[in-house]
Amino acid sequence: MKPGIHPEYRPVVFRDRAADHAFLTRSTATSDKTIEWEDGNTYPVIDVEISSASHPFYTGTQRVLDTAGRVERFERRYGRGGSKQ
Repeated sequence: MKPGIHPEYRPVVFRDRAADHAFLTRSTATSDKTIEWEDGNTYPVIDVEISSASHPFYTGTQRVLDTAGRVERFERRYGRGGSKQ
């Protein structure tokens, strides 16, 4: 790697406000806010709106959309297209 052009890669806490969940990982993201972590050290904290702790796909609360009737409804409204004369 070329020295002096890469951002600093350091431990950062990402905090999901919706699920009240936080996790420590490494990132190049920066923040002025800090938090004291469970190990007693202070790390920058980045608040996120959604993470795997609150996302419907990962929590199993996603909605299932009815896609079976969409084609039939389209064909009923606009007729069955197909051949041009």
